[in-house]
Amino acid sequence: MTNTTIFHRTAKANGLNIFYREAGPVNAPVVLLLHGYPTSSFMFRNLIPILSEQYHVIAPDLPGYGYSDAPPHDQFAYTFDNLAHTMQAFIDGLELKRFAIYVFDYGAPTGYRLALANKEKITGIISQNGNAYEAGLSKEWNPLQTYWQDPSEANRNALRGFVATEMTRFQYEHGVADLSLIAPETYTLDQHFLDRPGNVEIQLDLMLDYRSNVALYPKFQEYFRNSQPPILAAWGNKDPFFLPAGAEAYKKDNPKAIVKFYDTGHFALETHYREIGQDVLEFLKGLAV
Repeated sequence: MTNTTIFHRTAKANGLNIFYREAGPVNAPVVLLLHGYPTSSFMFRNLIPILSEQYHVIAPDLPGYGYSDAPPHDQFAYTFDNLAHTMQAFIDGLELKRFAIYVFDYGAPTGYRLALANKEKITGIISQNGNAYEAGLSKEWNPLQTYWQDPSEANRNALRGFVATEMTRFQYEHGVADLSLIAPETYTLDQHFLDRPGNVEIQLDLMLDYRSNVALYPKFQEYFRNSQPPILAAWGNKDPFFLPAGAEAYKKDNPKAIVKFYDTGHFALETHYREIGQDVLEFLKGLAV
């Protein structure tokens, strides 16, 4: 692998400054990387050099995460519709005409909204533990589902432990055979941003609005079924939140979907970025640009 130059830039979108990482030949096919909770584009630091040898890679931080703007929750609607609206403004501002999307966790419902609105632009989908099926939701979602059904202050407060250091580390470490592979700056950086004043309320707003994603699952599935975008589901098979059944379910609507499992947890790139990177490159080779 040759040395990769990664640029760290900011673009205006939906009134916010959106930070993003960019690498690879500007005239190459584009891959848009969308991170999930509770991380940022930093999660792609090992994948970007692999993909950018052949592709133009763009990895933004979602509003409220990483180095993008995080206005208080009473000044910005932290809903997945609004995350997608902001990312729409981002891709429009960068004038992206055709691109593959790599989605993870929260990046999946954000990216799938973009796909529904930009069907002609999507060349393919890589879903790394990015769920779109109720079969993929584990029992770890039970406290959130309680909040969805009754968004009381008591049920909101019951979720505050989800943004604590212990839970952040749990997301990185659960299902990982060799914990020495988990770089401590991962959960440390995530927790730094989670601990910013007011950020807990941002996260609780998004946890409540996650119910809108489940409500949209049938529309996402209809898109997979009718448009048949090429799909690679790359899944850590010991993810405590998104079960392997969520990966297999893509085949129901798109029989040509490729499903790959890796013996690891939620943040599969932390332990298997080389394998995932090679599988993604192989998948991207087959896409029409």
